[in-house]
Amino acid sequence: MRILLSNDDGVYAKGILVLQQALAEIATVTTVGPDRNCSGASNSLTLLNPLRTQQLDNGFIAVNGTPTDCVHLAISQLCDKAPDLVVAGINHGANLGDDVLYSGTVAAATEGRHLGLPAIAVSLASRDEEHFATAAYVTVKVIQQLKSHPLPADQILNINVPGVPLSELKGIQVTRLGRRHKAETMTSTTDPWGRRIFWYGSLGPELDAGEGTDFYAVANGFASVTPLQIDMTAYRSLQPLQQWLEGIRF
Repeated sequence: MRILLSNDDGVYAKGILVLQQALAEIATVTTVGPDRNCSGASNSLTLLNPLRTQQLDNGFIAVNGTPTDCVHLAISQLCDKAPDLVVAGINHGANLGDDVLYSGTVAAATEGRHLGLPAIAVSLASRDEEHFATAAYVTVKVIQQLKSHPLPADQILNINVPGVPLSELKGIQVTRLGRRHKAETMTSTTDPWGRRIFWYGSLGPELDAGEGTDFYAVANGFASVTPLQIDMTAYRSLQPLQQWLEGIRF
């Protein structure tokens, strides 16, 4: 198996190194990541500046672009052969519920799917970097299942693993996305030169985090695996919208 590995925390992050080492036990891994932290980059592309690459001593390739850039560039230019799978992570922190809309980790996986490849995003739902090995273990096990249970062509998997030792992990649950309340208001302050600056507020508290959600699974010691649909069309609204628009006359 050939795996393309990327992330959004940057090519120097601990999470991508731990995951590369685990994946190398089951596959040939090409690792291409941003040359800096791109958390929250979502599906953004670098369109107005050229992309440049740098090969690091450990064989990883750094790109002066976003996670989406990294996956697109790797598949179209850097990989000698097309990968069989795109894996993004291990993210430093959870990507649960609404967070997936902003996540560069999830975006790296969706770009792989846009280019026709099965893809997985994986996050450690903790800021404590001690238990990346647990998330890497779960990822390998999920990948091994893909041989007999391929992903549908319009989906990726979003994996979140609690920050616990493997011996304390209670298992894996298939989940749906939960939801958060809106984020706290942005704050305004000044820099050392007296110029006005702004910071995003904290993430909103959990709104929909009941049983069956990714929030619930992780909070109760389970790894969460959520299938995400790439086609965002609201199919249930097509017919009502058609009827509504029929009232418009030109």
